[in-house]
Amino acid sequence: MFTAKEYWAETFESLDLNEVIVRNVEFDDCSFKNCDFKGVKFSGCRFIDCRFERCDMNVVNFSATRFEETQFTDTKVTGVNWTTVDYAEFLTDAPFSFVNCVLDYSSFYGVKLEGLKLKSCRLLEVDFSEAKLLCADFQESDLEGSVFRHCDLSLCNFVEALNYNIDIKENNITGAKFSRDEALSLLENLKIELI
Repeated sequence: MFTAKEYWAETFESLDLNEVIVRNVEFDDCSFKNCDFKGVKFSGCRFIDCRFERCDMNVVNFSATRFEETQFTDTKVTGVNWTTVDYAEFLTDAPFSFVNCVLDYSSFYGVKLEGLKLKSCRLLEVDFSEAKLLCADFQESDLEGSVFRHCDLSLCNFVEALNYNIDIKENNITGAKFSRDEALSLLENLKIELI
C-alpha cells in the first residue's frame, strides 16, 4: 500500500492492512481514519504530527518507529509493546497521546514518557512497571488490573480515574492528583483498617 518513502498532509480512510509490514516510511501531518491495522508491523517508520481516529490497531508492532506529536483518538491499540518504539533522546514530552482509546494488555515497561496523555481510556492489565511518567494524565481512565511497580508518578493526574491499584510504598506519587473517593484505594496495601 505505502509505496512512497514519504507522505505529507495526506488523509487515509478505511484502509485494510491486516498483517502487513511497512518499512522505513515517514508520515508527516497525515490522518488515518477508520483504518484496520491489526497485526501490522511498522519497522523504522516515523509519524510526525499525525492523527489516528477510530482505527483498529490491535497487536501492532512499532519496532524502531519514531513518533512526534501523534494523537490517537477513539482507537483500539491493544496488546502493543510500547517498549520497542524508538524514543528519541532529545524529546522531553511524550511523543504521542491517547483520548478515549482502548489500550488493554499493552506494555510501557521501563519507558520514560513525561507528560503522557491517557485521557478517558480503558487500560486493562497494562504494565507500567519501572516507567517514569512524570506529569502523565490518566484522567477518567479505567486502570483495572494495570501494574504500577517502581514507577515515578510525580504530578500525575488520576482525577476520576477508576480501579487503579498503586502501592504508595513502592511508587513515587509526590504531587499527584486523585479523586477523594478513589484515593482510598491507595491505602489498601498499608494493611490498615478504615472505619
